[in-house]
Amino acid sequence: MNTLLENLKLSARVEEGPLGRYIAGYAAQLLSEGYARHSSCVKIRLVGGFSRWLDQKGIAANEVVSRHTVDYLRYRKRCGYRPGLGDAVALARLLEQLRGQGVIIRPSLHTPITPSERLVEEYDSYLEKERVLSLATRINYRSFVRQFLTDRFGRGTVALSRLRATDITDFVRCHARRLNGKRVQLMTTALRSFLRFGCHRGDMGLDLAACVPAVASWSLSTLPKSLSPTHVKQVLKSCNRKTAVGRRDYAILMLLARLGLRGGEVVGLTLEDIDWQNGLITVQGKGGQSSQLPLPADVGEAIVAYLRDGRPRLSNNRRLFLRARAPIVGFKSTCGIGSVVKHALARSGINAVRKGSHQFRHALATTMLKRGASLSEIGELLRHQHADTTAIYAKVDLASLRTLALPWPGGVR
Repeated sequence: MNTLLENLKLSARVEEGPLGRYIAGYAAQLLSEGYARHSSCVKIRLVGGFSRWLDQKGIAANEVVSRHTVDYLRYRKRCGYRPGLGDAVALARLLEQLRGQGVIIRPSLHTPITPSERLVEEYDSYLEKERVLSLATRINYRSFVRQFLTDRFGRGTVALSRLRATDITDFVRCHARRLNGKRVQLMTTALRSFLRFGCHRGDMGLDLAACVPAVASWSLSTLPKSLSPTHVKQVLKSCNRKTAVGRRDYAILMLLARLGLRGGEVVGLTLEDIDWQNGLITVQGKGGQSSQLPLPADVGEAIVAYLRDGRPRLSNNRRLFLRARAPIVGFKSTCGIGSVVKHALARSGINAVRKGSHQFRHALATTMLKRGASLSEIGELLRHQHADTTAIYAKVDLASLRTLALPWPGGVR
């Protein structure tokens, strides 16, 4: 750490200003996350200049806010410095680190400014504490309810007692045209939930939840979209396993193809989740459900190859799969896994209908069914909580379905 600051030949100036005492810790964080020495030096110089600019403005460390970083970058541009693509991110990381240390106060994520937004916040609190719904569900519900209240009341006072059945049906008709079937169903479910919440609070004299139009939804009406076994082999073969990234991507794709893991489950895997002695892998599934699955030998070999010759050794992050570029941390979301799949499909020259990771899960189930596995065995591997979820794969077993088909009246002509 000291060597890095000495290499800057500006160590005395870097530590000037109200943030000077925190810059060494910032530099250590950069190095721990895998940033190259040159990149770290560029960011430290930027932070040092920001600290000196704060000193010139008379701004103390505990008074720094996000607006100051914007003003500083504009000042640098006026002084003739060429803006860097990562300058704003580097300063944002500094402020986040200072918040974590309690130097500056963390800003409020959202402050309701209209009656509609205040009511949405109260509704969200009800969903979290009373209904115990997941964050993803609450986010979806909030977006529809916020749109409904804004359309009906604007920025004015919200009076749920003035709602009429036509307000609800008109909203559904207007917005359903722009949404696909699943999103329309989600919208109507969110509206029913919110209207019941209004009755629960006593803001409405009538329960208008029954006025929300029903959306047709036929169970098992679609076929699962999956890759063929040949395409799965092509995707796996496309990975250049002589490189670190190729070994990582191959291990990820093997988990998708051989165990049918969801993208989010791959993201959440840690080093402690693999029991090498007993050949098991622990998967954190939907709803916080934890399951142990046998670890196939070829999947284990792919993971070992990545851990030995692909995973950054200096990182203390416990996630199994890490980003290849700094910051060297685990994937933040399923988007990272989706990107691995998308690039693998492109390398293989496969123009799949879907580009996400879930098609490997469907491909595994379809292959198992063709090889004689029962639906209950497939549901157990895929960790379905309900048998109805697995039943959709019965429609892809055409050989078995032909034996159940009735002859066409009048015979074949």
